[in-house]
Order: sequence, then C-alpha cells, then structure tokens
Amino acid sequence: MRILLSGACGFVGSTLARTWLEHGAAHTIIGVDNLSRPGSEINRHALRELGVQVLHADIRSASDFEALPPVDWVIDAAANPSVLAGRDGRTSSRQLVEHNLLGTVNMLEYCRQQHAGFILLSTSRVYSIAQLSAVRVEPHGDGFVPVSDQPVVGLSALGVTEGFSTEPPLSLYGATKRASEQLSLEYGDAFDLPVWINRCGVLAGAGQFARQDQGIFSFWIHSWAQRRPLSYIGFGGTGFQVRDCLHPRDLVPLLDQQMQTTHSSSDRLVNVSGGAASAVSLKACSNWCANRFGRHTISAVEEPRLYDIPWLVLDASRARQVWNWAPATSRDDIFEEIARHADAHPEWLQLTTV
Repeated sequence: MRILLSGACGFVGSTLARTWLEHGAAHTIIGVDNLSRPGSEINRHALRELGVQVLHADIRSASDFEALPPVDWVIDAAANPSVLAGRDGRTSSRQLVEHNLLGTVNMLEYCRQQHAGFILLSTSRVYSIAQLSAVRVEPHGDGFVPVSDQPVVGLSALGVTEGFSTEPPLSLYGATKRASEQLSLEYGDAFDLPVWINRCGVLAGAGQFARQDQGIFSFWIHSWAQRRPLSYIGFGGTGFQVRDCLHPRDLVPLLDQQMQTTHSSSDRLVNVSGGAASAVSLKACSNWCANRFGRHTISAVEEPRLYDIPWLVLDASRARQVWNWAPATSRDDIFEEIARHADAHPEWLQLTTV
C-alpha cells in the first residue's frame, strides 16, 4: 500500500509511521509536513532514518501537491489541534481555516485526481459545546461524572456517541474539523472514493508536542516532572474536568482494516477513543504524578477558559461493532510512557513549545 501521510512530522503522524515500520508493515509511506511546529525536525530526522520519504510541503498550497507521486491512500494527520486556535493570539482565524479546512480541500482534490482513498483523523471537538455543557454532571471521587438517566440524544452509559449533536458552537477548531468531515464524505460520494472518518478522543503518548490547550496529559506530566507552575482552570479550580485518552499507535490496526475495505458502508464515521476505561480528571492525573514524581503545588484559577467543558468521554462502541477495534494501551501505560520520556528529556517542553 502506498500511503501519503500529512502531518508526518507531528506527534500523531510520526507515531503512525514508526508503528507501521517497526512492525514490518509492507506500506510505502510518503510523509509531508510544513515543519512549522517546534520539534518537527526531531521527528523528520528519525523518520528518515527509518526509511520514510519525508517531503517539505504545505497542505494549504495546492501547487505543493502537483509534484507528489501517486498513492493508494491519503491519511490526514495534519491539523492545528488546539481548541483555542484562532482565538488565542498564536494563530489567526484565517490561518486556522486555511490549515484545517483548505488543507482538507487540497488533499481531497489530490485524492480525486489519483482516485485514492482518504482517511480523516477528526476530533471529539466536533460535538456541540452548548449540548455538552448542558449535560448534568456531579462530582464523584476526584472528577465529574454525568448524572445517570439523563434523556440526552447521543449520550450512552459509555459516553458520547456519534449521534450526539454537532450543532454550533463547536469552537473555530471544531467547526473546521466538522466541515472537513462533511466535505470528505461529499467527495467520496461524488467521485466514488473510499472515505473513512475517525473521531479521536484525546491523543497522548511519549514525544507529544504539548501545551495547556493541546496534548494536556503530556504537558501536565512533563511540567510536573520539571516542577513548572501548573494551574487548575475553571470549574471552581478543582481539576475535576474529565477526558478520555488514546495512544495513536492503537489506531494502526483500525487504519489497516479501513485501507483494505473500499466497499460502501453506512458506518463511514466512528468514534475512536480509550473510552470510559481511560477517562481521567486533571486532579486524578495530578494524583498519579504525585505518586510517580513526588508532590507539587497546583494553583487554582476559578475563571473558566474559553470553550472548556466539564466532561467529554467518547463511546467507541460503533468502532468495536464495525471494525472489532478496541484500544490496546491503558491510560496508566500511556502516563508511564510519557513519564519515562520526561525523565529522559527534561528539556522537552522547551524544545517543543514557543
């Protein structure tokens, strides 16, 4: 299989490429990346040593696709992954739309010309902030849990299903990913292209480029190890907000199945996450860090952060039913992998953040 992997030098893209190659997959991987993210060059060098052809290309530029070789599949792992993008002063709203939406258009046009399949790695942030905020939660232990027996469409005992509302507001980031999903499905239907969409929970693991607004678990563990200042933001400054987590290498078996399946299906879109088994609050993550590294003082900021929500856990039952897929790496194993990386690379946050 010949695969064009966008965002190849990012955390997710590089993890996928390494996993395939280290397990002897017979794929030819062509990576493209604009190398704009601090830390990208580290992964570029490592991938080239593994034999990946890494090309400098910007998915926002249609002309950058003109010289690319033909492939069987395009996997889109490129994105500005911050829910605050376009509002945080780091990225303009236009830059966000150009990268996360126009980039998708350019990849879909390339797929149309090559008659290649397309797999979009989307996000849990396509679900409605207003509706997620309306889910009633209560404290349980060190985190929030939904109040039981709520009549909410798309909310199961295992989390948020694909049937949950995607009505705005989603955040600018979420809106670009939702629009990318819609366009991908339309291109697939219009041009008879196999298209699959995987809505990912919080992706985490060693080597992640992390900030407070993205890669939160990596950011938190690395910061704790270095005794950097940390704060619980919003929700009373408790740290009770909950997310699930998933290691991107666990996506590889799913992607392999999807690339072998080109027939029409009504289940072209699935949630993929660590689910309820991996759900953890920031406070619980702090408890884990205290046991691993020793105690550390956390400040509290009661004022909420834009687009934040108290609880978001994806129900990945459909991926299990359709693809017989389940995550293989536990939350604690993910945390320990990050911690070992923090031990070995005390300079990591400085290298990969601006």
